Amino acid sequence: MLDKLQQVAEHFAEVEARLSDPSVIANVEKFTDLTREHAALEPIVKKFRAYKKIVAQIAEDKNLLETSADKDLKMLAAEELDELTQAKDALELELPILLLPKDPNDDKNVVMEIRGGVGGEEAALFAGELFRMYTRYAERQGWKVDIVDANATTIGGFKEIIFTVEGAGAFSKLKYESGTHRVQRVPVTESGGRIHTSAVTVAVMPEAEEVDVVINPADLRIDTYCASGAGGQYVNRTETAIRITHLPTGIVVQCQDEKSQLKNKEKAMRVLRARVKDLAVREQTANIAADRKNQVGSGDRSEKIRTYNFPQGRVTDHRIKLTLYKIEEILNGYLDEFINALITADRAKKLAR
Repeated sequence: MLDKLQQVAEHFAEVEARLSDPSVIANVEKFTDLTREHAALEPIVKKFRAYKKIVAQIAEDKNLLETSADKDLKMLAAEELDELTQAKDALELELPILLLPKDPNDDKNVVMEIRGGVGGEEAALFAGELFRMYTRYAERQGWKVDIVDANATTIGGFKEIIFTVEGAGAFSKLKYESGTHRVQRVPVTESGGRIHTSAVTVAVMPEAEEVDVVINPADLRIDTYCASGAGGQYVNRTETAIRITHLPTGIVVQCQDEKSQLKNKEKAMRVLRARVKDLAVREQTANIAADRKNQVGSGDRSEKIRTYNFPQGRVTDHRIKLTLYKIEEILNGYLDEFINALITADRAKKLAR
């Protein structure tokens, strides 16, 4: 590990030197790439330098304990040695994690899709609760949530809702939410008081840049129509709503959330690019599938990842066998315990390779 860190530190010094080269500064693309690389390497190098400084100080204190005749000085050295040893141990746990290859999508914005599954109206209601949960979690992270399209039910749920989440590190945390979320409770529509089990699927995709996914305009069929509200009532008579069909894949995206046709088209294209990229990734080799499983499960929409049991007030994540008895807090967006545990488990699997 130390050899690898030394190589990183040496490469970082080279990058730093190149950033001050006038010919590099004049080349915007090269300068931008090096700036990004510098920003990615800097936290690792800072920790490694701190580690080397602590190791050197430990050696100095040990030598002082062996050679000094001053009792007070030796006592101070012993106290400092204890603190430095703890700091060294903590860094030795942290440094291997910093060396793990970073998911290139981690810093990207997110496209999320929530769909009610088995359970009819109850599933749609829970889809609405999950949307509110993610919205509140996003607010606490300082992220922005923007609805692209929603198919609302008359009692406050969603058969389907598609939205984007914009903010630093959004995909790095939300990617663990892909899968089937199961809810167990007495539905509001149940007169006999029986507990029902319903399911909602969540898809989390990194937003694809135009350079990530090249979509030929000739492969698109774009239809416009009048946006409608609940119950099919027309909310305007102008064809501002957009439906885009990607002919090669059959993927269909629609958006009617904005009053401007142009804005609806922009939103729909963001979702379309994300879906096309997601489809391409899922169709790639078994290596990609294996990598997804290393993210504490495959993230496949068919995989049951979490159960929300209302009578017992518990939420269980089946991938890491973690149960928390705080269902109301979790549905209010306090997801940190689950997400942090999933990140830790993911890193542990990668370190064990």
